[in-house]
Amino acid sequence: MTVQMIPPTSPSRSSDARRVRALVTLGDSTTVGLGDPLPGGGWRGFPSLLRDALGGPAEVALTNLSRSGARMACVRREQLPGALAAHPEVAVLCVGMNDTLRSDFDPVVLRGDCAATVSALRAAGAHVLMLRFHDHTRVFWLPAPLRRALRRRIDALNTVTDVIAAGDPHGIGVLDLHLIPGGYERATWSVDRLHPSERGHRMLAAGFATLLAGAGFAVPQPVSLQCSGGRQVSAADRAAWLIVKGVPWLVRRGRDLGPVILEGLVTELVRGTPASG
Repeated sequence: MTVQMIPPTSPSRSSDARRVRALVTLGDSTTVGLGDPLPGGGWRGFPSLLRDALGGPAEVALTNLSRSGARMACVRREQLPGALAAHPEVAVLCVGMNDTLRSDFDPVVLRGDCAATVSALRAAGAHVLMLRFHDHTRVFWLPAPLRRALRRRIDALNTVTDVIAAGDPHGIGVLDLHLIPGGYERATWSVDRLHPSERGHRMLAAGFATLLAGAGFAVPQPVSLQCSGGRQVSAADRAAWLIVKGVPWLVRRGRDLGPVILEGLVTELVRGTPASG
């Protein structure tokens, strides 16, 4: 099941809607909340915003098990046990992009880890929410060979999600980031263009809330797309990130994906039809 963003002004308060008392989020730095900084330090992110839409901290126990750099295998091995121990009604799985950025990317292995994680959560009674990723190369600049390699890997990652969701069409909600209106706008993304901005995190929370309302869960409060409560990111912050983290990251990923890029170039030369940038 996929969903496009709907106006965040129609909360679900039906008397027969199922209330969420325990919410678990698993994943990587996006699920940690990177891109949505708080004034006093640390991160907020879509998990907290979704929890607030479902009733707030007084009514909903949020267990955020994510960590920066996590890959699909990490979620299965390190985060899943804690998720099962929390006995969630709803579990959100947001992971996979770190896998696509590594030279040992293997869709078959990734699918096995993802399927095992989702199966365990479903067996424990959790309603599972997942993501289909957008085309990251439309958000941030990459050299053409790296851009083509990343596109292929994101397609493979999304195929894994499609196959797993199709195997349990009534128990898994899939938010398609490519379909969210405004998803490719600059304001939706933080300075690194990899993590959502505060607005982007609000869009994720609103999309997940929409999926839950459609599945019969109570969503007492709408998720506002109006930014508030976060720390404003300045031009100096953006410049500092580019110098300290941005360029070194691009160099590391270029090295890591070098063999993949070379393989793609050879394939294109053999076919005689170079891929468009």
